[in-house]
Amino acid sequence: MKLIVNIPAYNEEEKIGETVQRIKKSFGLDFYSSGKGSVITEKLIQLVDDGSDDKTAEIAKNAGADIIISYKPNRRLAYSFKQAVESSLARGADLMVNIDADGQFNPDDIPKLLEPILNGKSDMVIANRFGEKEAKNIPWIRKTLNKFAARVIGFFLNYRTNDLTCGFRAHNRETMLRLNLTNIFFTYTQETIIDAIGKNLKIQWVPVDVTYFDNREAKITKSIFKFVNNSFKIILKAIRDVRPLKFFGWPGIFFVSLGIIGFAIFFFNYFQDFKIRPYLNYIVFSSITMFFGIQLLIFALIADMVKSSRQLTEEFMYQWKKDKYDKR
Repeated sequence: MKLIVNIPAYNEEEKIGETVQRIKKSFGLDFYSSGKGSVITEKLIQLVDDGSDDKTAEIAKNAGADIIISYKPNRRLAYSFKQAVESSLARGADLMVNIDADGQFNPDDIPKLLEPILNGKSDMVIANRFGEKEAKNIPWIRKTLNKFAARVIGFFLNYRTNDLTCGFRAHNRETMLRLNLTNIFFTYTQETIIDAIGKNLKIQWVPVDVTYFDNREAKITKSIFKFVNNSFKIILKAIRDVRPLKFFGWPGIFFVSLGIIGFAIFFFNYFQDFKIRPYLNYIVFSSITMFFGIQLLIFALIADMVKSSRQLTEEFMYQWKKDKYDKR
């Protein structure tokens, strides 16, 4: 089996050399020689240089990175993840681990992510910063928003979700072939989780130790408002595509129910004295809410048909990628 450890990086010349060396050193763990990881016969380090203005790529290569992918300009994490997946598939990788360039995650934890996949229990394993080992020094706003979003997505998808934004994760080849990113202008972390759940891939979260560096500048969350806005749009679109009946249907049922209740109140009062005018507001309110609810239910049925067509398209995409990246 072939493992590629991928590092997305943007202007990380201060840390990237140390990170690459720590990953190379972690390949000497017993996990790879006598443990479950002994089936991994080839281990490579891949750097995706996302339009850096410094010497990130050069330093990574000198430190021992095996694969360097560079492009201009900076196109954010989703695009770099797409490049990483395509490169890993093209090079015949059976497993791809994504780890941050800044060194805040410990490469010695990579076996924790790989073991559930090698045991056949998971297709994608994500590091959990909010479980029994909660990240140290993590900004409270990031933690709060992450936990809230996880609950919302878990509710709509009927799947227990934990850390949605952690980039430290492992994928098997099937997952890399199945995932299709529609957003390549921001981040990939939330969308790929929702996409994987929608395709019945098995996801697992594993607690890891992580300590956020003091005064560390966030590359993706420089503006909390912009981050929340972009994340909200991605999550909304992803849930709409994966669970359209629930996304449109439940609000539709709610508004139709309101309309029925309004009409029931009207008729109850009307049959008391057979007068319409004092209760005209009930008719107006009930008509509007019921009309809106019926529209949402129609949207739900249409969106479900679109989902079926999308699934067929994605199956063709999967077969095409499987043939394109077929390991000979």
